[in-house]
Amino acid sequence: MDADTTGILAGRRILVTGGSKGIGAAIVRALHRDGAEVVVHFGADAAAAAELLVQLGGRVHPVGADLGEPGAADRLWAEAKDRLGGIDALIANAGAWIGSPLADVQEWDAGWEANLQLNLRSAADLCRLAVLDFGAQGGGSIITMTSRSAHRGDDADHLAYGAAKAGLLSLTKGIARAYGHLGVLAYAIAPGWVDTGLAVGAVDEEALARLPLREITPPGDIAELAAFLASGRARHLTGATLDVTGADYVR
Repeated sequence: MDADTTGILAGRRILVTGGSKGIGAAIVRALHRDGAEVVVHFGADAAAAAELLVQLGGRVHPVGADLGEPGAADRLWAEAKDRLGGIDALIANAGAWIGSPLADVQEWDAGWEANLQLNLRSAADLCRLAVLDFGAQGGGSIITMTSRSAHRGDDADHLAYGAAKAGLLSLTKGIARAYGHLGVLAYAIAPGWVDTGLAVGAVDEEALARLPLREITPPGDIAELAAFLASGRARHLTGATLDVTGADYVR
């Protein structure tokens, strides 16, 4: 059933990458609830994106693109603009925890290439197009999904992932500083462990007991934050990094 269109995001046109499942799907649900028109980007899981459309009804537009491929971001942006008639906010959520073990040079090289393309370059390409369009139309919001790894680094097998997320964090800050005068707002969300498929098997009972809240962050917490930021109601928060780790990592 279609949601109320009188919410804080009524009339806002938003592109969410990686929106078919996990954190992205939670964000789509929150945006839709608050009245936004949403393009739901998906990679391989077209069925999950289609299910969101069935569940939520109108104002949801699934669009597929393999952001692991160079040039895909440009095509996604163009199609999203066509579907929505313009874009007011970008939520660059798509990403993956891709390994880059250093013992084998082929795995190392492949891991770096994949991490930089999916976790950094594709988001950077979308941010570039967002800045150009938002600047021309008088403003817009960019929310990037980084990671606590951007601050503290990641484990031995995921060095490239942490580096890519750090690059995305720096990009977000730079956009906020360079283009704020054009009305372009940019925020970074840096989660720790989130209750999605990625965390299954990675956080055992012993690790869970060490978390201050004794639980992994629910995707809904991140979704509510993303929806608020997309509303443009926190203009002077632009450039900020918002850690969502349940105090597991505190700077």
